[in-house]
Amino acid sequence: MISVQNVVRTLHRGETAIPVLRGISCEIAEGDFTFIVGPSGSGKSTLLYLLGALDEPTDGEITVGGQRFSAMSEPERDAFRRSEVGFIFQSFNLLANLDAVSNVLVPYLPSGQAAARRDEAVELLKRVGLGHRLDHKPGQLSGGEQQRVAIARALLKRPSIVLADEPTGELDSATGEEIFRYLRDLQAEQGSTVVVVTHDQRYIRPTDIVLEIRDGRFVGQASEPAETESP
Repeated sequence: MISVQNVVRTLHRGETAIPVLRGISCEIAEGDFTFIVGPSGSGKSTLLYLLGALDEPTDGEITVGGQRFSAMSEPERDAFRRSEVGFIFQSFNLLANLDAVSNVLVPYLPSGQAAARRDEAVELLKRVGLGHRLDHKPGQLSGGEQQRVAIARALLKRPSIVLADEPTGELDSATGEEIFRYLRDLQAEQGSTVVVVTHDQRYIRPTDIVLEIRDGRFVGQASEPAETESP
């Protein structure tokens, strides 16, 4: 489903090259629940943004469902993100002036499809325990409730891939467990491939796939490309 081959991501500050990902490779099968773990600054979130076509690698290739990102135009990448990827971020990214239902429907507002998807949005919110909060705005919701709205928004499009960046980073342990229970239940029903970036390994189950990254390399990965770094 997802193939990462010798991906490099280098940032530049002035004349200084800062290697973030150093020639990493991995395969993530369709329907897997995969965790990318490692310390802060190891390159986890950078990889996640590359998988969602929110950024481009400096070198290497990412292929999703047989589509090579390098061969896609920017409009094609935009269409891929809209139709195939559900993003869940630590910061929730909800609109303060909209209620829970409208926040779930935000991706469909520009196209005029929101009204047609409203019943499904309401059902998803009920599934994640927010049936009594449908008309509440983010400021009236707890952190865990806001994250559940974000999960419903991501899954409304029935994405083939769900990418979650530290989805429980701002939540207590009990709420974190609850969030992952909802995410796993909905993922099992929709058959999505889920990739979660986290530094917290408490939510990992024995059946999950775990990829550990440190200093821009997967642990145990021997190959690394030659690098040139300015002083």
